Amino acid sequence: MRRFAPALVDVAAVVLFVAIGRSSHHHQETVRGFLSTAWPFAVGLGVGWALAARGGLWGRRAGLIVCSATVAVGMVLRVVAGQGTAWSFILVALGFLGAVMLLGRTLARWALRLVDRAAPPAPVAPDR
Repeated sequence: MRRFAPALVDVAAVVLFVAIGRSSHHHQETVRGFLSTAWPFAVGLGVGWALAARGGLWGRRAGLIVCSATVAVGMVLRVVAGQGTAWSFILVALGFLGAVMLLGRTLARWALRLVDRAAPPAPVAPDR
């Protein structure tokens, strides 16, 4: 779980971003519609993970790299796919994804520390 926590935070950020955006613009709530909006950001997320993976996905630097790649690649792919972008949309995407990805990493690290403290110590095997 610990290894995948930052990736889960990132996926949750993209899913929330797309879901909130589609809902606030009164788009149809269909799987196909959701996926048509999400795929450029999902590809960008993959690129971000690839760029940040060498240093690990936990750190603030990794969060910034993943967020930047998610937005940059996502916006380029939206333009290529004819979905369009606006400066305000780019700024909202950067702000929302950046906040959720960075804050999410911080909260996940904090929660895992709490779990570690609450876990009973591992039993020690007796000497023979």
